[in-house]
This record gives sequence, structure tokens and C-alpha cells, in this order.
Amino acid sequence: MLRLRFDDFSRATRSHTLSEATAQTQTILATAKGLLATAMSMIERRGITLVGVALANLEDEGAIQLALFFDRERAGALDAAVDELRERFGSGAITRAVLLDRDPGLSVPLLPD
Repeated sequence: MLRLRFDDFSRATRSHTLSEATAQTQTILATAKGLLATAMSMIERRGITLVGVALANLEDEGAIQLALFFDRERAGALDAAVDELRERFGSGAITRAVLLDRDPGLSVPLLPD
């Protein structure tokens, strides 16, 4: 998170969440520099009296966060895998975790293509 205070004492905050956990200084530094670069035009117009950088959602080094591939280049692979699972094992084979143990309500049968 980048926190800015301007000459007129107004404030602005910019933040970015990384797609996966990191302990790499270069990754954190590049993210902070990117946030600062996006705010440069505002800083040049309004003047700056304070720049702050904060990190949040910190975990112990032993914590493991499994990453799903949600980037645009591979998003089609995720959709294809879900479609294949549903085709092979039925539409109820895969669901969102938030829907587990809930009443599915009414279901409408799908006609074959």
C-alpha cells in the first residue's frame, strides 16, 4: 500500500495485491515502485509532503498458499478443465465451496446439444 500526503494536507492511498505470496524483496520493491509511478502525475501537480509504504496480510514463512492460474493467458485452461469434469462426471461433480452443504433449490434439466 502506498500512502501519500500532499501540500494541501489531503491524502491518497494506492494499493496492489500480489497474485501469490512472496518473501522476495525485489517483487515487493517493484510493486511499490509501480504504485509510485502511477501516482507521479498527481504528485507533480499537487506537491508531496509524505510518502508511506505499508505491507499487509503477512504470514509466517512456513505458510503455504497454493496458486491457481487465473492469469488471462491460462484462464481458458481452467474453463476447459471444469467443462471436461462436468461433461465426464455430470454437472454436480464440481461446485463452488461456498455452495457446499446448501440446498441447491430448483434445478432445470439441460437439453442435449
